Amino acid sequence: MTNPAEPAPPKLVDQSLQRLYDYWMERRGDRLMPCRADLDPLDMGYMLGHLILIDVLRDPLRFRIRLHGTELARRAGYDLTGKMLDELPNTEFRTLAVTSFSKVAETGVIHHAQRDRVLDNRRYAYETLMLPLSNDGETVNMLLVSLRYHD
Repeated sequence: MTNPAEPAPPKLVDQSLQRLYDYWMERRGDRLMPCRADLDPLDMGYMLGHLILIDVLRDPLRFRIRLHGTELARRAGYDLTGKMLDELPNTEFRTLAVTSFSKVAETGVIHHAQRDRVLDNRRYAYETLMLPLSNDGETVNMLLVSLRYHD
């Protein structure tokens, strides 16, 4: 059963994002959000190259990229695994990521968007889903993010 104050589920276009959202909801159960230990990478094999796992650090709010999916790193031309989000080389994309990640980290509400991004002087459309994770069921301590490009 969902919380009546909870926003409506996102209208996801990409079926793999829909599958990830359904998995997150299943693993969440009756809590506000699941914890990292609730997720099994084997269950998400179809998405592994398209996932970013992010540690939420507080005081001040910052983000460390624990895992930058291989397909996303290849497409971007850099790998942020083990680095701070501050090290993302594209200023505009970094600002957008900080804003979006902060909103999810502070509210615990999932974020979905369809956007465009320039890579190698070409514009690519993508869909993104940002899912909060929490060890205590209340405070967001990790984010599970996926980007799916529309080629």
